[in-house]
Order: sequence, then C-alpha cells, then structure tokens
Amino acid sequence: MADDLAADAIARDQAGKPPTDETARLREAGLPAALTPPGPGRGADWRTGCAVIREVAAADGSVGELLARHYVHAWSGRFYADHEHAAALEEESVRERWLWTGAVRTPSPHHDAEGPDLTLRPRTTGYVLSGHRCVDTAVAAADQIVVDAVCAATGDVLVVRIPADERGVTVEPDHDRLGQRVAGAGRLALDRVAVTPGQVLGRRPHDEESTAPVTGLAEPALRLALCHVALGVAEGALTEARDLNRAGRAHRLPGEDPDLFLTYGELASATQTATAVVDRATEVMARALAAGAQLDAEASAGVAALVATAEAVMSKAALHVTAQVLELADAPGLDRFWRNARVLTAHRPVAQRLRSVGEHYLNGSHRAAAAVFH
Repeated sequence: MADDLAADAIARDQAGKPPTDETARLREAGLPAALTPPGPGRGADWRTGCAVIREVAAADGSVGELLARHYVHAWSGRFYADHEHAAALEEESVRERWLWTGAVRTPSPHHDAEGPDLTLRPRTTGYVLSGHRCVDTAVAAADQIVVDAVCAATGDVLVVRIPADERGVTVEPDHDRLGQRVAGAGRLALDRVAVTPGQVLGRRPHDEESTAPVTGLAEPALRLALCHVALGVAEGALTEARDLNRAGRAHRLPGEDPDLFLTYGELASATQTATAVVDRATEVMARALAAGAQLDAEASAGVAALVATAEAVMSKAALHVTAQVLELADAPGLDRFWRNARVLTAHRPVAQRLRSVGEHYLNGSHRAAAAVFH
C-alpha cells in the first residue's frame, strides 16, 4: 500500500482533492478492516497498528493521518461503551469494512464557556443531533463519524456514532490547506440527525477527575497515533532526500562533501531519538489499553505524560528534519513533507506540553497529565 501511494504522492498532493481514490485503495487493500482493535480472529494490536500507520505516512502523510484517526476512533467503543457493546460494534466494523473518523473534544472550561456546537435533543426513539463540527480527515469519505454532543435535557456530554449517510448529514470539504491536503478535512453540518440509543457509546465526563482511567486514554491515544504519522513524514522526507543525493539529483553528491555526511548524521540521529521516545510511549500505551477497565488513574496519568513527552520530542524532530532536507535537495514535491509536518504540529505548542510534563514530574499531578491535551 505504501509503495502504491508513493508512486503518485506528489501529483495527488498538488491536486488536493478529497481522498476518494485513496480510500478506495485502502478498502481494496483491506486496511480499514485490519486496523480495528484486536479481538478473536480480527483487528490489530496497538503496536502493529502504529507500525502500519507510520509506514503509510512515510509514503503519504495525509493517508497516514486518515488511517491514524480511523484506527483510534475504531477504539471508541472500548473507551466509552461497555464490553458487550464495544465487541458487537467492532465485529460489525470489520464485517462492513467501515472507515471511521470523528472529532471528540476533551473536557475544557473554554468549550463550556463557548456553549455547545453540537446538541442532542431527546425524543421517543432516541435523540436528534444538530450543529456543526470541524473534522480533520475523511469528512466526505468515512462510514462512521464519532462526535460528542451536549444533551439539551440533562446537560450530559454524550459520545455518539453517526453513520455518514444518515439523513441530515452534510459535509463541506476544506480545499485550501497548507499541508495534509489529501486527508479529507472539512466541516460537518448536522441538521436534526436521528440518533438511536444503540449509537450512543457513552458519557464523556465534564472534567478529568471524574473520567474513568480507560476513557482518559482516548485523547492521548490519538495524539500518539499522530506522533507516528509525523515520524513517518520525517522518515519519508529523509529517505527521499537521500535517494535524490544518491541519484545525483541534488545540490551535492555523496562522497564529495564531508559536511553532507555530518548533516545526514545529525538528521538521522534526530529521527532515531524521536523514534525511541515514541516507541517507548507506544509500548506503555499498548499495556494500558490491554489493561482496559483494570487500569488505575495513576497509570493513566503516567501514560498521558509520557505521550506528551513523545509529542514534544517528535514535534521538534519532524519540523527540523523536513525543513533541513530542502537544503539538501531541490526537487519538485519535496516541500510537501515540511508542509505536512507543519500542519500536524501547528496546534500543539511544545512549550505547553513541556510545562505540563514538568508539573506531572514535579507534583505527580493527575490533573497536570490530563491538561497536557487541552
């Protein structure tokens, strides 16, 4: 799949169209069904899922992000629903080969002050859902969309699953993005969309303190999957620049400039360092996900802090590597790696992450670990 995507990655990035062709390729390869939570005879464990995401992202960052968000949203049943509901949902997802996307907000006083952008109103057979939400991937190509919305009657925040072809669902693709242009970002508009009780996955608490430890993994899991996307982008950029140098299609030829060796050594080391930190977070996350309902609050907070550390290291490495390769080789399309890395890291300031990690390290604060992800 990665080789297939790499063959026309530049042309597709320049076109910037919604990922209709890309999702067709993914379905043909069986990846949406493969990248679901592990179960008897189905799914992929967390380590394998992240390895697949990173390899695809090295070829095409947009499709890597699409797969990362699909994979994490496919875990939504385990994060928010009971065991029986989650198992049935995952089996149906594999059987129907669903592609998932969504946008679930973390608890935040800022969001509460703004008022809900999505509202659920009870009716005899469930709810009707109205409002709008920006979605980062596959807004016009997904089968299932996971969002949170406020119940107008109780004030509870409920996480719900919406079939993309449900009446009242419309999408407006974003055609003007700096990077990740083929990920399929856009705006979701919901006009009195019917929501059955079976589509309600669970309640999202208003604050971190009352959040179940396993539910608290939802946001760090997404951040960690996106770390693998950004690392894949950095690895893809470095590999493409190296291949251009070896082919003699760059500013300097291998073997002629010792400084070139030094630059490649520095960039390769930065990538390897970030990989080591992200892989450690991946291993700890895998163990936490396996623990499920047995996970305690202290372990969940520790996972969140470790993911924040990985994100901070990854962000610096991805931006540095993808910018530096532009000085090593001058070829059409090489800039897409920096643009993709920039979009992936733009909304997650490193300084904020490091402050929260420092507070967790100093005080052992559960609140500090959760606040990393606001």
